[in-house]
Amino acid sequence: MLYFAYGSNLSTVRLTQRVPSSRLVASGRLGRHRLVFHKIGRDGSAKCDAWYTGRRQDYTLGAVYRIDPCHRHLLDAAEGLGNGYEIRNIGIVTDSGSLMDAFLYTATAIDRKRKPCHWYKEHVLRGMREHGFPDQYLAMVEAVEATVDADSARTAKELRMYTLPDIIDKA
Repeated sequence: MLYFAYGSNLSTVRLTQRVPSSRLVASGRLGRHRLVFHKIGRDGSAKCDAWYTGRRQDYTLGAVYRIDPCHRHLLDAAEGLGNGYEIRNIGIVTDSGSLMDAFLYTATAIDRKRKPCHWYKEHVLRGMREHGFPDQYLAMVEAVEATVDADSARTAKELRMYTLPDIIDKA
């Protein structure tokens, strides 16, 4: 099954920790949608949404991953399916110009006044850089105001996946 990631799951490191079977298939574009940070997360901060605008000039960039259907429940749980996100089937135009059918999570619990935590925004930006998104698209996300998570242990846990194993100290 094909999943379109556009937010924090763009980071292959993050997604494979959540869903071990995930494999990158292609990068692509979802037309008439705009990336926004307005989904109410379980921690109270804002998370990403591919918000349908209907406007031709709007698009959301993302990555299509193949996941084993037996691991779908892991992704559903990580994303909070039924608790702020629902699933939609969509068509993605890949960077090579082909059309792919995939599913994505779209927000149902929205508050436009919320801000993402710095660690969440970092997941998103790392994924965008990993997939070579254009500078202007990255600049749009970099301009989003973020907050410091009051839970410093959660921040450390979220960002730990990007550090190399501590093998130097063991040598």
